[in-house]
Amino acid sequence: MILRFSTMLRTLLISACLASALQAAPNVVMIISDDQAWNDYSFMGHPHIKTPHIDKLAEQSLTFTRGYVPDSLCRPSLASMISGLYPHQHRISGNDPKPANGKRPWNVKKNPQYDKLREKLISHIDTVPSLPRILAKQGYMSHQSGKWWEGNFSRGGFTAGMTRGFPQPGGRHGDDGLKIGREGLKPVFDFIDTAQKAKRPFFIWYAPFLPHSPHNPPERILKKYISKTDSIHQARYWAMCEWFDETCGELLGYLDRQKLSENTIVIYVCDNGWIQRPDKKSYALRSKRSPYDGGVRTPIMIRWPGKVKPKMDRKTLVNSIDIAPTILQACQVKPHAEMTGVNLLDAQQLEKRKAIFGEVFEHDVVDIDRPAASLNYRWCVEGDWKLILPSSRLPKEKPELFNVTLDPYEKKELSAEHQEIVQKMTTQINNWWPGK
Repeated sequence: MILRFSTMLRTLLISACLASALQAAPNVVMIISDDQAWNDYSFMGHPHIKTPHIDKLAEQSLTFTRGYVPDSLCRPSLASMISGLYPHQHRISGNDPKPANGKRPWNVKKNPQYDKLREKLISHIDTVPSLPRILAKQGYMSHQSGKWWEGNFSRGGFTAGMTRGFPQPGGRHGDDGLKIGREGLKPVFDFIDTAQKAKRPFFIWYAPFLPHSPHNPPERILKKYISKTDSIHQARYWAMCEWFDETCGELLGYLDRQKLSENTIVIYVCDNGWIQRPDKKSYALRSKRSPYDGGVRTPIMIRWPGKVKPKMDRKTLVNSIDIAPTILQACQVKPHAEMTGVNLLDAQQLEKRKAIFGEVFEHDVVDIDRPAASLNYRWCVEGDWKLILPSSRLPKEKPELFNVTLDPYEKKELSAEHQEIVQKMTTQINNWWPGK
């Protein structure tokens, strides 16, 4: 009887300790903008766009204004955020498989052969690290909303979510999940409530289809920008940025009202840039899908009250592949060995790293198992300098060198004047990944 009581007591004590540890574990909220340039925020100096909620978040965070994503296209960029790997590592290098008939992927009618390619591309998520999958082992509940390309939300390890995913109808890049933000945040709020009742820490992937096109902002916001430009296309895009900011305010406000902000790590990043053309709905050439800062640069923020000291860091170079190891180490979890990013909360690690790297691939994946077949560019930023190396697939293009400190919009190409820097950075890029 005494032995049985002792066993029961030990079990109760272990359960109580586990419950206490779960309640102490920090929640994690990732806010991911969709198609927004690095300077399209009030705090980054935009003369017209108003982003008061993101501005406040930046003031409360360790904010890196020289943040980058490895690729300027949403699907590979998002896959890098959730896995901590470069696109050439996780092999999700483009948005869609390249169709044999040459049609755009979204115009391809149901085709068993093409569907097999889509499934094969999605299957890469099964073989790489995934933040929600890793955190689930630590007792975390997780929720997906917004952009998500890799099939059903559960395939990425989320315990709850909105995206039904391929092969469900409309299951390409988010389906039902794309309603979040544009149609309110109730699914996210309901999930937070559920996790709270279960006394479990939570991980939230908030990646709304904002300010992404269609640029159809509420009329009340659009009115603010109509008089600020002669281009209706720019006015709509600027209004979309403010609309996205409003939704961020709703989410952060809910954390405050539920008294969760103190024990919640908030990460902010954008998947890729967007420079709105004034003459039409589309983006400018040096933004989305390009290797220029208009496509790959983004502010990256980390807010954790009482644990992370707010600071506006305008010098340190960081990469979105750093997000996964940063979150894991903050949650007392060792990052996977293949994750080469650094802990953004570790000043010594940041000091040791001198350069960051990235790569840009075709929109349509040429070879699902060999990212190099779709490679267009590799790039490196070190200190003031940025080198862009075109791949052998682009024989007419030459390396480009920019001083992105003095010339943040990359207007003056300097490779001819600084061949020694070009050679040095080319070696660095090849040592990072030879592109083969």
